[in-house]
Amino acid sequence: MRVGNIGERGLLERLHQFCPTGLVGDDAAVLSFPASRRLVVTTDTLVDGVHFSDRTTSAEDAGWRAVAANLSDLASMGAFPIGITVSLAMPGDTPVDWVEGLYRGMKACLDRFESAIVGGDVCQSPVKSISITAFGNVEPEFVVRRSQAKPGDAIVVTGVHGASRAGLALLLEPDTEHPLSSEQCDRLLRAHQRPIPRFDAVSVLWKTAENEPRVAGMDSSDGLADAVVQIARESGVSAQLWAESLPVSPDVAAMVSPETARQWTLYGGEDFELVLCLSASHAQRFVEVFPGASVVGQIVTGDGAWLVQGESREPLTMQGGFQHF
Repeated sequence: MRVGNIGERGLLERLHQFCPTGLVGDDAAVLSFPASRRLVVTTDTLVDGVHFSDRTTSAEDAGWRAVAANLSDLASMGAFPIGITVSLAMPGDTPVDWVEGLYRGMKACLDRFESAIVGGDVCQSPVKSISITAFGNVEPEFVVRRSQAKPGDAIVVTGVHGASRAGLALLLEPDTEHPLSSEQCDRLLRAHQRPIPRFDAVSVLWKTAENEPRVAGMDSSDGLADAVVQIARESGVSAQLWAESLPVSPDVAAMVSPETARQWTLYGGEDFELVLCLSASHAQRFVEVFPGASVVGQIVTGDGAWLVQGESREPLTMQGGFQHF
């Protein structure tokens, strides 16, 4: 059955099953959150052939990844999710099963964080595209911004990098020989197809803050190097990543050469980890209690972002990863 066979109203009736009863059906959703908190809003668009394709991504995985990308932006601000709206554009010959699979994937990701689809729209288009607006809330003193890093801060990441890029490589070149076990392959594929927004890290971040709530950061969806460069630029400081401390995924290290592993770690993108700049004392408390977190560099006076190894310095760039234009 194709979308064109059941029409807009028929499709919307099918999609209501993925939304909470009572929150959809009107012209807009009415949401509430504690008055003491601030509203955080983010929007992201994913397009068939650019962000996902049938070759690498099932409908359910596409739905999960679309939601995860938006929720990760909330986590990077120190916020927790309230709900999302979804605008879906697609050709009329799109199978209804594909659309329902997409929404099952979105709902599965949202259920993990006790959030929900609270509205949206569908329309005809020559290409599939998914546009999501996510709403979150955060206590004012705990807002994470890119502009808050200071000299002396430690640069902390919440997990390894390069795994999503490696998972994509496995999907694009399934016949290429590699030394990985099936368990290692599964981990890399999950990293690409089912990334997990790091709200768990946000909770621990504030529990370990004590009287040091200032945190700079963003997520690494566009790559670790990109995040470090942007934080340094917005904060008016210089960032140093230590080459010997790069958070290389062990599975990636087992799959490709050290040079490729380093490239994917810095520029692979879509790992959806958090890159945080904390005071040295806060960083120590955080990495001691949060599994997988590590200190990978430091903030110093000056400008630019650099990969440091001994006496050598290599400039980091935002151009090494994926660019839309």
